[in-house]
Amino acid sequence: MKHKSGFNALNMRSDRRKAVKRSMVTSVFKYERIKTTKARALEIRRMAEKMITRAKEDSVHNRRVVAEDIKDEAVLAKLFTDIAPRFATRNGGYTRILKLGRRNNDAAEIVILELVDRKVKEKKDKKEKAKEKKAEETKAPAEKA
Repeated sequence: MKHKSGFNALNMRSDRRKAVKRSMVTSVFKYERIKTTKARALEIRRMAEKMITRAKEDSVHNRRVVAEDIKDEAVLAKLFTDIAPRFATRNGGYTRILKLGRRNNDAAEIVILELVDRKVKEKKDKKEKAKEKKAEETKAPAEKA
């Protein structure tokens, strides 16, 4: 029986598992969206949600606790100054998992793990870029005269 099995070992030794989880949770906060397997995403989600909850209250103690796992100073600052304030009114459920299907070689289920309120950069299509470029070119000769 598997009573009180509190985590998924991910078929790794503890040192490697800890390193993988640390790097992936750092990537989640850095890029706000990552693609991984379902088993890893579920483990990373647990870790990320606890960190966001800690980061909602910006104190020296909370920064040090979170800094044990996030070694990148820029990502740590982003978590406390940018990500956590976005979730100030939310009581949990900071991430979502979107299923993509199965990987070809080993049939592992692939998912996207992303922050719920992630900032999306709007991409302009080629037609809009061309219109803006023409508008700038037509303004430039008029300004020179």
